[in-house]
Amino acid sequence: MNKKRTTWLYVIAVLLILFGLIQLIPYGRNHANPPVVSSPVWNSTQTADVIKATCMDCHSNETVWPWYSNVAPVSWLIQRDVDEGRVRFNMSEWPANPNAQSGLVGEMVRVIQEGRMPPIQYTLIHANARLSATQQQTLIQGLQASYP
Repeated sequence: MNKKRTTWLYVIAVLLILFGLIQLIPYGRNHANPPVVSSPVWNSTQTADVIKATCMDCHSNETVWPWYSNVAPVSWLIQRDVDEGRVRFNMSEWPANPNAQSGLVGEMVRVIQEGRMPPIQYTLIHANARLSATQQQTLIQGLQASYP
């Protein structure tokens, strides 16, 4: 064998070993979905459907955990996004206070208008979460109609 091929085989072997070793790190595999305490009531099924497709995987206790959420390092990224999403805003723990509800919806509208949600790492894998300008506006109107 030539030296270049031997070097490449060595690099590939090291990478495969490292990939196997990182699978032993437990972070990113706790796919617990805590119980739903309370949920928002949306003005229409259209609003609810868009919210489910674009927000619920990270911002609720109803996360759908795909097979690749068990494979590091992707599992680490997904777990971090879900943990952060649930802390910032969890639709499965919807507040009873109308002022708090209105404030949460106002925040949702703001981040959608700014183009920060849904995030690019989510829309790359979930094509149905990509919103056109028209869909964004329809979603914003539905949110505002649900919790004025």
